[in-house]
Amino acid sequence: MAKRIIISVTNDLVGDKRVYKVASSLVKNGFDVFVVGRIRKDSQAVFFDFPTRRFHLLFSKGPLFYAEYNFRLFLFLIFVRAEIFLSNDLDTLAANFLASKIRHKKLVYDSHELFTEVPELQERPRVQRIWKAIEKWILPKVKFSYTVCQSIADYYFKQYGIRMGIVRNIPEREPQNIVASNSKQQLLFEKKIILYQGALNVGRGIEYAVEAMNFVENAVLLIIGGGDIENLLKTLVQKQNLSQKVLFTGKLAFSELAYYTRKADLGLSLEENIGLNYYFALPNKLFDYIRAEIPVLVSRLPEMERVVNQYQIGDFIDNHTPKHIAEKMNFCLNNSEFRQKWKINLQKASKDLCWENEEKGFLPFFD
Repeated sequence: MAKRIIISVTNDLVGDKRVYKVASSLVKNGFDVFVVGRIRKDSQAVFFDFPTRRFHLLFSKGPLFYAEYNFRLFLFLIFVRAEIFLSNDLDTLAANFLASKIRHKKLVYDSHELFTEVPELQERPRVQRIWKAIEKWILPKVKFSYTVCQSIADYYFKQYGIRMGIVRNIPEREPQNIVASNSKQQLLFEKKIILYQGALNVGRGIEYAVEAMNFVENAVLLIIGGGDIENLLKTLVQKQNLSQKVLFTGKLAFSELAYYTRKADLGLSLEENIGLNYYFALPNKLFDYIRAEIPVLVSRLPEMERVVNQYQIGDFIDNHTPKHIAEKMNFCLNNSEFRQKWKINLQKASKDLCWENEEKGFLPFFD
């Protein structure tokens, strides 16, 4: 009988490409995988090639949500058949750690980000201290762990003396089931496309990109995703009369997202330096742009700068003023010499930076 791995996250599984890729790789390599998350009122259905379970919870956010989820997850892990528990991020670690100790099961930890330094916690120091206490209590006791970039691994080594592996969130060489979108975005076929895809949250630089469109002609800014500031962004678009230049699709399935990414002319990743989690950012979308072989415009943060400089596939912003961002957008869209050079370099980067190469880094954790 194949070893069963229980993978747990606190999201609804719909847009978590990293978890899907990890689970698919484990299935491909002979493991029996079961993924656990939670379901929200607006959650879409999931159709994965492995079983899933999503908890219906009384609370949707805040301390009571995390407490309820971890309690439900703990009870589930105590009784389910499993040989290995895979905990994704700090908000699932307590339940996994306790269940693994009680049942004497192997625990693997996948840190998607520097959880205790996210902007939401920077503004809530008391809550941040609680999460740091949980991290300090459990993480040094976890033998098998990996994270998304070298900077975060170095941070954890400095904090706790642990050596984490590196598994970046890179797309597959050949995305599956790319389908044409049903969204009514006819402008996409008439103008150049500047693309932002991902969470619409504070600190991503999206609002500055929106304002920059006042100074960019013959292009549209396409924003794909949802999040805390989605309504604020839409209000900003209306106030600045940019509804013909800035388009929103909302959240999209993987297959439809890949369709749009391949249509784009420039990909944005303009994270701000507002805490260590963003300072060390190596966003999924950067690799999605590379996979689609479109040039990128990114912030000068160490992990993104390292990748873009290594492959010479785009340009950087030096500040977040809208006029400066617009200047860089116009340069990236209209400089044919650089675009040709970037296009050639993107072909090599796309071959190197694929999940089929990256998965080799985490499979040994499950041997």
